[in-house]
Amino acid sequence: MSALDFLYTLPLLLISIVALCAMLVDAFGEANKRMVAVFSAIGLGLVMTAAIVLFPVRKVVFNGMIQTGGYASFFDILFCGAGILTILTGRSYLSKYDMEKGEFYTLILFAVSGMMLMAHSNHLLITFIGVEVMSIPFYVMAAFIRNQRLSIEAGMKYFLLGAFSTGFLLYGIALVFGSAGGTLHYEQIRSAVSNPEFPQLMLIGSALILVGLCFKIAAFPFHAWAPDVYQGAPTTVTGFMSTAGKAAALSAMIPLAIVFMPMNGTLESGKLRMVLIVVAVASMLFGNIVALSQKNIKRMLAYSSIAHAGYMLIGIIVPVTTNSGTQGILFYVASYLCMQMGAFVILSLLEKEYGEHLTFDDLRGLSKTHPVLAMLMSIFMLSLAGIPPFAGFFGKYFIFMAAIESGMIWLAVVGIIASLVSVAFYLAPIIAMYFRPVEDGREATASELGLSGVALLVTVGGVILLGLVPSLLLGVLQRI
Repeated sequence: MSALDFLYTLPLLLISIVALCAMLVDAFGEANKRMVAVFSAIGLGLVMTAAIVLFPVRKVVFNGMIQTGGYASFFDILFCGAGILTILTGRSYLSKYDMEKGEFYTLILFAVSGMMLMAHSNHLLITFIGVEVMSIPFYVMAAFIRNQRLSIEAGMKYFLLGAFSTGFLLYGIALVFGSAGGTLHYEQIRSAVSNPEFPQLMLIGSALILVGLCFKIAAFPFHAWAPDVYQGAPTTVTGFMSTAGKAAALSAMIPLAIVFMPMNGTLESGKLRMVLIVVAVASMLFGNIVALSQKNIKRMLAYSSIAHAGYMLIGIIVPVTTNSGTQGILFYVASYLCMQMGAFVILSLLEKEYGEHLTFDDLRGLSKTHPVLAMLMSIFMLSLAGIPPFAGFFGKYFIFMAAIESGMIWLAVVGIIASLVSVAFYLAPIIAMYFRPVEDGREATASELGLSGVALLVTVGGVILLGLVPSLLLGVLQRI
């Protein structure tokens, strides 16, 4: 360990310092909640800047436990961006319920620090710490509106099932530690996996680790928590969890999949790939089919999130010799963050009473009362459905092309069929906004945009820009 190790991990150090300082700023009194919000947003901006500067610096530091630059910096930028967007929308949303507290912004910072730790990890212990540092703030934020039953219920369910999944993850790490000869370093585990005498405990341990991470991305059949938690949690928190939280789990899964399922792996590691294929297919089909029957938009987006987890898993399981699968996932994650976050920002503006006015019928008349919001919501829904020329189309295109290049054409066909099914429920909000008559003279209304307008401008800009000029992001991904 040297001084350079600290320099190369500057984004990780900065986010930790900013989070601790935000706690101190909040400690000076209730009147400082606005100051905490501003301080947190500026701090995340500084961390993002550090990640951009260190993007070309690809190192493995702290005795091989932390990786820096490239891959890790890409996710650092995404996580900080998601945190800033959540802060921008969270202020006005929490103010509606008189629940704006400085602790909310501190929790966002600590959650982002856990996400970044997962992306930087080159060691299973670091991965576990990152998962827990991210998850604990999520449990609290899900139950942040303490005087609402739905919010408390969401926090409790997420905590109980999250703790249960942590048991799988930790037990899997223990089994891998024992079967890999007493190591948790990724490179040394990869050597043990490539050994023809593949230990059965290694197969069980790696499967348990992936089960724990599949819970975090809400993949079938580890999705049971998602619909209730997404519906009950504060809307801005749901947007943060369903995008940045999913991206963080994927940032940990991608290198672990390379470790446990190498191209020259044994027959046993091939079995693990088959399990993930089943999970991906089931997630795509189950999520899209069940979403068809939903009337609440947050629950619909929760089930569609399960389907999107299946799409992203395709990029992990395709056994290609190139980086097309990984690049496809990274592009998909960036586009998904923009379109999903944007949709939840609009829902936070439409919500009048906690958890109410969020059904398809409540959108009737929005094209007349708020034509801009109706247009933006339509863009986000079309992008989530994979309709060109928006970012969601190219996200799915790159994922399916990776499957085709690897010879798994049938998997791409299943994904395309699932995407066609999703068009039905993604078009439902658009039909309600533009073509359904208003019942009882009641038209949809929305809160003032405020800082949420900035968040909408950023997200819709990302959806359109990545759709029209995907090469902008692809050029960056090719340098990872």
